[in-house]
Amino acid sequence: MTNSTPGAPPLLTQALRLPNGRTIRNRLAKAATSETLGTYANNPTPSLVRLYRRWAASGVGLIITGNVMIDRRALGEPGNVVIEDEADLPLLRQWASAATDQGAAIWVQLNHPGKQSGKGLNVSNLAPSAVPFSPEMEALFETPREATVAEIEEIIERFGRSAAICKKAGFSGVQIHAAHGYLINQFLSPHHNQRTDEWGGTTEKRRRFLLAVYAEIRRQVGPDFPVGIKLNSADFQHGGFTEEESLQTVRALADAGIDLVEISGGTYETGVAQPKKASTVAREAYFIEFAEKVRAAVQVPLMVTGGFRSVTGMDAALRSGAVDVVGIARLMVIDPDAPASLLNGLNSKQQVHPIKTGIKQIDRLGLMEVLWYELQVKRIAAGGEPRPGESGLWALVKSLAMNGWGTFKTRRLRARS
Repeated sequence: MTNSTPGAPPLLTQALRLPNGRTIRNRLAKAATSETLGTYANNPTPSLVRLYRRWAASGVGLIITGNVMIDRRALGEPGNVVIEDEADLPLLRQWASAATDQGAAIWVQLNHPGKQSGKGLNVSNLAPSAVPFSPEMEALFETPREATVAEIEEIIERFGRSAAICKKAGFSGVQIHAAHGYLINQFLSPHHNQRTDEWGGTTEKRRRFLLAVYAEIRRQVGPDFPVGIKLNSADFQHGGFTEEESLQTVRALADAGIDLVEISGGTYETGVAQPKKASTVAREAYFIEFAEKVRAAVQVPLMVTGGFRSVTGMDAALRSGAVDVVGIARLMVIDPDAPASLLNGLNSKQQVHPIKTGIKQIDRLGLMEVLWYELQVKRIAAGGEPRPGESGLWALVKSLAMNGWGTFKTRRLRARS
C-alpha cells in the first residue's frame, strides 16, 4: 500500500458538529472492539484507563468503547464491564478522563446480549422469542427463553439508567448497540422475533423496542448528551433484518433525534459480510452503498466501519458525502498509533488480514476476528505492544482456556452473591 502525498491534510482532519451542538475534533473514530478487560465480577479495571489513554494519544476524534453491558445477569463474555449502578463511579471517571483529557470524545457502547451469550455463562439467556441457533452454533449457544413483557420494560429502563451513569462519570456520549445479533438486533429481526404482542408481529412493532430504549436514554440524559447507534444495514440471514427495514429504522431514529448512526452488518451466525463486487472492494468501505441510500433519505451524521485500508479510501468516502465519520477498529488494535499517520495523510504501516486457525469450522464462523484481537487489546492495556503476526491457532487455544476459566469464575462469583 503506497502512502498518500504528505502536506495535503485529508478531510479526516475536519471537525464534525453533531445535531445536538457537540463537536468531535476530527472525522476519524475508533469503532468498538471486544475487550473483556473487566473483572470476573464485571467491574472496570485500571487496564481500561491505560488502553484508552494510549488510543486517545493517537489523535483520533472519537473512541467508542466495546460492549459495556447493562445487567450482570446478562453477559456476552467473561470480563464484560457492567454499568448498572454507581459503585464504580471513581474508576469510570478515570476511564472517561483518559480520553477526554487528551481531546478525544469517548462514547460508551451499551449492550444486552440477549441469546448471544456462550453456554454456561449466564443462569439463562432471554430473547424476543425462543428461537435456537443454527445447528453449527448450537454447541456454543443454548436456546433462549422468551422474554416477558415485564422483563422487556425492565431492560429498557436499565439502558436509560446506564446511560445516565455514563454521563455522570464524564463520558462524552453513549452508543446503543443494535447490530451484530445482540438483543436489540434480535427484536428487529423477523427471524429472531416471532412475537405476536405489542413487541413483534410487524416491522413497526419489532422496531418498538429500539425506539423505547432510545427514548428512555434520552429521557435520562437530556437533549445535549450525544446518543448514537450501531445498526445493521442487514443481517445477511434468511428471514432476517433487511436493508429496507434498516432504512425505515434510520428514518425513525433521525426523526427521534439520534446524533450519529454507525452502519454495520451481520451476526455471529452469518459473520460480517465481505464485499464481492470489484467496485465495492475498490472503494474500500464495506457498507458505502447502503450509506448512500441512507444519505438520500436523511441528513443524520453517518459513520461507516469496515474495509478501510488507506487515507485515499477514507478521504474518498468523506468526499462522496455519504459518510461523515470513518470508523476503524482492528487497525487500531494492531497499530494503536495509526490515527497519527492517517491524520497526516500517511497510511499505517500495518494492514488488517483475516485471522485463520486452519480449522475450517472455526474459520468459517469468524470467531478469531473477535478472539485474536481481544488478546492484542490485552497486550496494549498491559502497557505492551500488539503482535500482528501472532498465530491464529495459538490465539484460539489461549482464548478457549481463558474463556473457560472466566466462565467458571463468573458463575462461582454469582453463586456466592
